[in-house]
Amino acid sequence: MPDADTVELRAAERSPKGESAERVVLDTNLGRITCRLHDAPPGDAAVLWVFGSGGGLGGPAGGVYARLGRQMAGKGVASLELDYRWPAALRDCVLDVLLGIAYLATLGRTRIVLVGHSFGGAVVITAGAISQDVEAVAALSSQSHGTELVDRISPRPLLVAHGEADEVLPAACSRDIYERAGEPKRLVLYPGCRHGLDQCRETLDRDLLAWLLEVTQARPGDAQQVRPAR
Repeated sequence: MPDADTVELRAAERSPKGESAERVVLDTNLGRITCRLHDAPPGDAAVLWVFGSGGGLGGPAGGVYARLGRQMAGKGVASLELDYRWPAALRDCVLDVLLGIAYLATLGRTRIVLVGHSFGGAVVITAGAISQDVEAVAALSSQSHGTELVDRISPRPLLVAHGEADEVLPAACSRDIYERAGEPKRLVLYPGCRHGLDQCRETLDRDLLAWLLEVTQARPGDAQQVRPAR
């Protein structure tokens, strides 16, 4: 897998700030990466979010990345939603995330939490294993292919969440990731929830926001398996 020095950030173009986020285009030696930035008051923490094999912004569960990005900004934590140059190409998508981390560093954001959905779960697990700037990783409805480096995330926190009614990737994928990961780690399973996590939207928002606030405040998560109430 790639090292951070295989790509370079040449420039970043930021559009005028919109209602809650602004468009950012990262110009790199390997092409341009489209992002959406939820800026925040000065601080060193940020969340970098990526979607599945189709790429895009906003995330699963009807746009959980944008919803939580706005809330985290109010807590002083910036958010960068990142759209891949070449969706579904694991190596290239990992490079994109590493470039996103480098861009956040130019904003003074050096404590990064990665969140990825589906194929993006493998992307953030791999990028988190490579980058020492990553403080925690969350994989939602993740595939297990491409997660061979998950044990290297420890001793940084890992959250693995999955719907038990996932029709695309079975919850066994996240159980497998969880079993291979080191501590601290947390597994959240949502009964009746499918791959896109729409059926458990409110619960996901609550659980993921609480975890993000926990890890960005440098409080290590306890190793546990959590099953939300039906």
